[in-house]
Amino acid sequence: MFRELFNRKEKSSTMLITIAGVMSAIVCVANLLIRIPIPATDGYFNIGDAMVFTGALIFGPTVGGFGGGVGSALADMLSGSGGYAPITLVVKGIEGALAGLISNGKDRKRDVLAVVVGGAGMISVYFLAEAFVIGYGVLLALAKVSFNFIQVLAGGIVSVPLSLIARRYLILLTTVEER
Repeated sequence: MFRELFNRKEKSSTMLITIAGVMSAIVCVANLLIRIPIPATDGYFNIGDAMVFTGALIFGPTVGGFGGGVGSALADMLSGSGGYAPITLVVKGIEGALAGLISNGKDRKRDVLAVVVGGAGMISVYFLAEAFVIGYGVLLALAKVSFNFIQVLAGGIVSVPLSLIARRYLILLTTVEER
């Protein structure tokens, strides 16, 4: 599949860096594009998770982790929530890396499992960070879990079919390039 392009020594590092940077930008824009405030939790709903998962499912853990973490943290900084950026960098990086590790780029069931595990990682680490690092306390952090779950669910619903379609087109593009 498309991940095999990274195994070509002469192109792998340049391509990996480029794709990771582009995915960071896509994740950032997706976070900023649609932001629905959730006053009860002082947070917001966004479609950034869909792009974190899409990058991870297509390109693997490095692009998923880097694109998810850097893109989401950059969105925090650009939206005036820079104080959350360090935690977001770690949490979304874990989410993307876990999803990318589990997905093999070939199997839809593995993609769904990747979203579930990556999403569970994101929800768990955000809960711990909000309850004990940020200082929201356990009750408010628990209240935010349901909104994070909805965001992961929406991200999975978008990213699994999107990654399947994107893989087909990327494979076509690479075979044309090789001719």
